[in-house]
Amino acid sequence: MFNDSFSAGLSRITNAQTRSISAENPTGAPGCGGMATEGTGAHCARELGRGWKVSPSKLIRPGETLTLADIDGEGVIQSIWFAGSTDRGLTFRIYWDDLPAPSVEAPLPAFFAYGYNNNIDGVTGRFPFLNSALVMVAPNRGMNCFFEMPFRKHCRMTLENTTSHDCVTYFQINYALCKVPDDAGYFCAQYRQARPVEGADYTIIDGIEGKGQYIGTSLAVGLNAAGGWWGEGEIKFFMDDDGEFPTICGTGTEDYFGGAYDWDVNGSYQTYSGLYMGMYQVIQPDRLYSSQQRFLMYRWHVVDPVRFEKSLRVTMQDLGWRSDGRYLARRDDFMSVAYWYQDKPAQNFPPFPTPNDVEIV
Repeated sequence: MFNDSFSAGLSRITNAQTRSISAENPTGAPGCGGMATEGTGAHCARELGRGWKVSPSKLIRPGETLTLADIDGEGVIQSIWFAGSTDRGLTFRIYWDDLPAPSVEAPLPAFFAYGYNNNIDGVTGRFPFLNSALVMVAPNRGMNCFFEMPFRKHCRMTLENTTSHDCVTYFQINYALCKVPDDAGYFCAQYRQARPVEGADYTIIDGIEGKGQYIGTSLAVGLNAAGGWWGEGEIKFFMDDDGEFPTICGTGTEDYFGGAYDWDVNGSYQTYSGLYMGMYQVIQPDRLYSSQQRFLMYRWHVVDPVRFEKSLRVTMQDLGWRSDGRYLARRDDFMSVAYWYQDKPAQNFPPFPTPNDVEIV
């Protein structure tokens, strides 16, 4: 825990300095909030003037990258909130300590465990409510995370618009300027997808090098085969010197996410959203244009982080049933985000999928 931040104990009075970045205070500097004279709210505030919500959000044109935060010094990101566009074509990235490559890279909604964005009705506001310890998506599409993210020299966050239309984003990045202990790891998150999975094994993460701990998985699955159950696949954690076989091997997909026996309660899938795990939405075909059944789930290793000394690889099988009680290696669509801490900022991510590949069709 940080000796000079709130995580050392809510009752302790420390030397940490609270700061917050938003469209109303883009630098987070003391006494600089609400100073804008131009912004997305300027027309609405035309009779009230400066200080009356003149710049509550930012417009990102197609092809543009918005720098959300550019923080010098030592500190820790404590919480992040987004609202506005939930388009998967918005790519969220975080860079630690002036390094050129990101340690966090994912479609914006996927980072908040929202693998599908077309399950949200922007007109009526209907959407699945995700309520967990580290991530919450609250009415109406308010995306929150509470991952502790330390940095020692610098923090830069960006949001790239790869769509063909303007996007409006609202954001609040709350952080503390404070001393970071030597044993504090860097927060990392990486998006991957296979649409479809080729063979039984899907790679959630690979290529992690260094010492650290794996703290979470979010997964979206779209089914491409008719009939039967799809979640017999085992999750496997290949740690350090593991070869062909892993140190940790699960018993099934729904088991890893805290459920059992297909999440089947009286012939229907039962959704749930808890502190550390959940399967919070099943999207059913509409019998017309939407033909793919889809599942959204998450698992946070808060009380049981997977610790590794040198390296880590995590895979999950896409496994169902065929006749006569035989397993079937399926070819479903998997999209995931892996979350972990390590002793150095993550580098050498695989190429990020193209906008067409990221798009849900």
